[in-house]
Amino acid sequence: METYQRFPLTLIRGKGCWLWDDCGERYLDAVAGIATCTLGHSDDALRRALTHQLNKLQHVSNLYQIKEQEEFAAWLVEKSCADKVFFCNSGAEANEAAIKLSRKYGHLKKNIKNPIILTAKASFHGRTLATISATGQQNYHKGFEPMVKGFEFFNYNDLTSFKALIEKLEADSPQIASVIIEPLQGEGGVNPGHKNFFKSLREICTKRKILLIFDEVQTGFGRTGTWWGYEQLGIDPDAFTIAKGMGGGHAIGALMVKQTANIFKPGDHASTFGGNPFACKAGITVGREIERRKLLCNVIKRGKELSDGLHNLQISFPKIIKETRGWGLIRGLQIQEESTINAKAIVEQAIKHKLLIVSAGQKVIRIVPPLIIKEREIKQILIRLEMCIRDLT
Repeated sequence: METYQRFPLTLIRGKGCWLWDDCGERYLDAVAGIATCTLGHSDDALRRALTHQLNKLQHVSNLYQIKEQEEFAAWLVEKSCADKVFFCNSGAEANEAAIKLSRKYGHLKKNIKNPIILTAKASFHGRTLATISATGQQNYHKGFEPMVKGFEFFNYNDLTSFKALIEKLEADSPQIASVIIEPLQGEGGVNPGHKNFFKSLREICTKRKILLIFDEVQTGFGRTGTWWGYEQLGIDPDAFTIAKGMGGGHAIGALMVKQTANIFKPGDHASTFGGNPFACKAGITVGREIERRKLLCNVIKRGKELSDGLHNLQISFPKIIKETRGWGLIRGLQIQEESTINAKAIVEQAIKHKLLIVSAGQKVIRIVPPLIIKEREIKQILIRLEMCIRDLT
């Protein structure tokens, strides 16, 4: 079905941070399957682990105990503030689970008849009907109305907006079950959360017994230079969702919860493929390789090099580039509103220079390379990106 406006590029193989097309041309990959290929392409350790797993066991369903799932769950709990894990197949599914958890929490713990979930404007939480209803961008709603009820929106990083919405909704009685929010808005333009805002958010949610749930689908699993985006903000959520980078290119997602939010009972939620042996072997292998190769340190170093280089581009092209922002290896380049150049034009021009990047809205370029990227490859991203901008100006 015609659901994608694809670029005229057929990629057939990859190694590390590089991809080759069907004509033999080589491209530097700063998309990583949209922040997904954590260890790059055709990683030796991942290939060996998954080949071994395929020779042993792929799938049995959650009717039975799964050794690989239990091992991965224990590892995730050890590395995070969470106590329990529900496995699924994607970020959208993880956020669907968080929405269901929120509603059950509202009914069970707060005796709310019609629980409300607060989310931020400019957010993105997935493509299912419930998760686009939770998404604070009208362009994703268009054509799919009516939206699922029970979502209200506030301005991201705006405490006044958040407090005003709470007072409006809870003037007479408790109505709010949870807040679902990204620690850094990805699709919404690579907007990092402000520490002071999130600190106040945590305090308010704790006081009012509102679940604070982070959407870490894009920021989790080392992308920001810490295991989880919430570590950048100095607070713990009650629950958080993960996917993308945790499988290194293989389909897996999860809802992680603290014990206070561990309220699902048998029959409340399920997934046929979620947490199967193959997917969990991918996840535990990616996690352990991040540890073994000290990739969090690499993300911090390469992220700074990338940030410094993008800042220099901003100085060189002030009429084109407004600012650069982000954490670790999720970086955004904001284009001036008055500029006639948009993100799509730069992405298309970059392909001509054998560089793959992706947009985050019409005026933001997003750069999310594999976490294994080297210094010389960061330099190549910056060189090729500069060439693209010069071409367009």
